[in-house]
Amino acid sequence: MYSKEEIKEIRTEFWNDFKKHMQQFRSSNGRRMNWLNYPSEVPNVYIRLHADNRGISFSFDIQGKDEGIRAILWEQMTELKVMLESEMGDEGEWIADAYSETAGDFCSIRWSKEGLRFFNPNNKEEIFAFFEERLLKFDIFYQEFKDILINLAS
Repeated sequence: MYSKEEIKEIRTEFWNDFKKHMQQFRSSNGRRMNWLNYPSEVPNVYIRLHADNRGISFSFDIQGKDEGIRAILWEQMTELKVMLESEMGDEGEWIADAYSETAGDFCSIRWSKEGLRFFNPNNKEEIFAFFEERLLKFDIFYQEFKDILINLAS
């Protein structure tokens, strides 16, 4: 069992190492990218990387208190589903009515992998590979279609 300080240190080291790893990659539009804080350019739309001892996930989350905007963005993403999943290489989990205490109601498209344990150092490279692949493939899709979402949200 790790102490809170040890957990914080392990998490910080992991994400710092991943950030360094991803510095070698540019966005599909040629620009440098902060991959850990992917700039969606759409208010209340977030690209999230999650890792814990149950597994890992990459998600595209549509949050915000305005249910109408969430619904419009979700509808647009469902219209782009075939293109998104084609670029990602497999089907995502489409959750139209997700909820968390911190975010409230939100919509999420998620790609997960169970069995990889964040606190197992032997899983680090495989976790990096999963996140790298998902981010780079998602970026190709997003750079092509983000203007549609930006216009819908404004």
